[in-house]
Amino acid sequence: MKPLKDIIHRIFSPDVLVWFYPALLIIPNIILDITEFSSPLVKAANILLPLGVYLLLMGLWKNVGRTALFLFPVLFYAAFQIVLLYLYGESIIAVDMILNVFTTNISEATELLGNLAIAIITVLILYIPPLIISIALVSGKKYAEADTMRKARKTSGWLLAVGGVCLLACFIFVPRFNILRDIFPVNVMHNTVTALKRTAATEDYYRTSANFSYKATSSRPVEDKEIYVLVIGETSRADNWQLFGYDRPTNPRLSHRDGLLKYPKTLSESNTTHKSVPLMMSWVTAKNFGDSIYTAKSVISAFNESGYRTAFFSNQGRNHSFIDFFAREAQSTIFLHDDSQTHYDAELVPMLIRFINESPSNKLFIVLHTYGSHFNYNERYPADRSVFTPDGNTEADRANRDELINAYDNTIVYTDALLAGIISALEAQNCRSALMYLSDHGEDIFDDRRGRFLHASPVPTYWQLHVPLLIWMSAQLRESQPELYAAGAKHQNLNVASSRVVFDTMLSLAGIETPYADRAKALTDSTYHQGKRLYLNDYNEGVVLDAAGLRSYDRDMLASKGIAEK
Repeated sequence: MKPLKDIIHRIFSPDVLVWFYPALLIIPNIILDITEFSSPLVKAANILLPLGVYLLLMGLWKNVGRTALFLFPVLFYAAFQIVLLYLYGESIIAVDMILNVFTTNISEATELLGNLAIAIITVLILYIPPLIISIALVSGKKYAEADTMRKARKTSGWLLAVGGVCLLACFIFVPRFNILRDIFPVNVMHNTVTALKRTAATEDYYRTSANFSYKATSSRPVEDKEIYVLVIGETSRADNWQLFGYDRPTNPRLSHRDGLLKYPKTLSESNTTHKSVPLMMSWVTAKNFGDSIYTAKSVISAFNESGYRTAFFSNQGRNHSFIDFFAREAQSTIFLHDDSQTHYDAELVPMLIRFINESPSNKLFIVLHTYGSHFNYNERYPADRSVFTPDGNTEADRANRDELINAYDNTIVYTDALLAGIISALEAQNCRSALMYLSDHGEDIFDDRRGRFLHASPVPTYWQLHVPLLIWMSAQLRESQPELYAAGAKHQNLNVASSRVVFDTMLSLAGIETPYADRAKALTDSTYHQGKRLYLNDYNEGVVLDAAGLRSYDRDMLASKGIAEK
């Protein structure tokens, strides 16, 4: 029994904790140095400086258990960072990642956590024992030896000195180096503060946007019946759509529809829902998002001001984001998931039909927010609607890719049926009508050797950005406004930034005028011009794709599809 006691005594030794705790805290830094594309100077500073600080703190006070507990926020960030690296393979805990925690509903979170078991178990094994040891040392009043603390301080001095030289060299020789973005955990702490500031600004949205008006008017006769529908997809990537060249029949209904325009070179300006959807629904672009989103209202308000009766029907849950705020602008708003039950997107069709039939207005605008292809994929459609099988394995593992793809493709088939159903409902009205569909972002499904899965990663990929975009116009609209369809058809093979064209295209279809409209951004206007491609990065800066972090895999895929990066 004595060897066991010796082992326990050594494990619970405060002198061991002095060295062991900083070694645990520096693990994310080591992994980041391996995974990130950065200068050797930055890599050196990223190891030496934090390790030096940790050792210095552990060597300052003999009650090292208390010091370790004081450093719990750093330990939490380290654990979170390891989970993130397991999920995405690179990058730090981003502002958007933190905001996703705030805006993700319980069902989405549960689905994701179930596939992070390995990462979560790993961090628990790594970081729970030192917490227990620290608490035991504090409660037992066990202190580190003075000699151990002196050695820790001396070592920290050397680390900080060399790290400081590397840091100074970074400022001199490394372009665009920023300690608030490039050194862990300083960058994550900065991102947390930024996320909290954005959350506070979001909370104040109703006050800051209260006086906003599009000053919108309609150019069409009041008595003419018109219906316009915006369908927002979720996590749908263009590469799995038959309409865009996929070799599976995922669009059996839409493939035979008249009046359908498709845009195969469409990229999203964000890989996160809480940014891409507000970009779609307002006049705000990636270039001015950070300055303008807190004061702007959505395209729903523009239709309201033009005399339209409006509705927002969602198959997602409320998440206290701009999506919720914009939804409340509609005269009729329903979130199906408010009742905590499972709903399929097809339920949106009878809601649409009922709204049309019961509305006293000739002018209608409806936004449908789908659950689309969000993971878990096989939960987005009824079991009897499976086309590609087997599709039951939802474990996030490269070995299961075939089943994951089967389930994902089934969601596209289901979306195809949804859109066909909406179009049929609009055709039955025998009036000027149009539908615009696009997805908020795409998805990684173990597509290349990076092994990436899901979306909203700090660094985007081609698969997360290439999204489907469709416009359908009724025969009545094509006959009365042939210029709209002609312009839309002419622009089908041009490069498109999805979130940049929705606002102006919807207004163009409906003949609505506002000082905020830019016809050069409307796909259905003869003056359409794409402009420079931008990506809304983690710091709400609209940057070119090259600065967004795309890798060679992504550029190769863009080139293979004939999609321009700029």
